[in-house]
Amino acid sequence: MRRCPCFTGLPYSDCCEPFHLGISLAPTAERLMRSRYAAYTLGTPDYLLSTWHESTRPAELLLDTTLHWYGLDIIDHTRGGIFDTTGTVEFRAHYRHGADLGSQHENSEFRRENGVWMYVDATG
Repeated sequence: MRRCPCFTGLPYSDCCEPFHLGISLAPTAERLMRSRYAAYTLGTPDYLLSTWHESTRPAELLLDTTLHWYGLDIIDHTRGGIFDTTGTVEFRAHYRHGADLGSQHENSEFRRENGVWMYVDATG
C-alpha cells in the first residue's frame, strides 16, 4: 500500500489519487491544498494548473525536478468547508534540495466556484 504524499496517513488510492485522475473533486479547501502538495511531490504540473484559479494561473508551470518535498504541516485554516465559497489554509512544506534542507511557509487562498475549489494566491 502506497501512502498518500499529502500526509493524511491514507493510501494514495483513497486520498489524492482520485483528485489527480479527475475522478472526484476535493470537497474542501484543505483537501485541495493537500492534493496540490501531493502533485508537487509527484511532479504533476497539469493537475496544479487545472486547480489554479484562472485569474492568477500562469501560462505554464515548470517544476524543479531537483527539489524533493518530504513533509507537510497544516498550521491553521479559515472557512474552506463543504458549504463555504472561500477559505485559507496555512501550512509549512518541507523540502530537500541537494544537501540543503528548507521549508516553505504559506497561507493559501482558495475559492469555490460552481462547486469546484481552486487555488487563488498565497502569502508567505
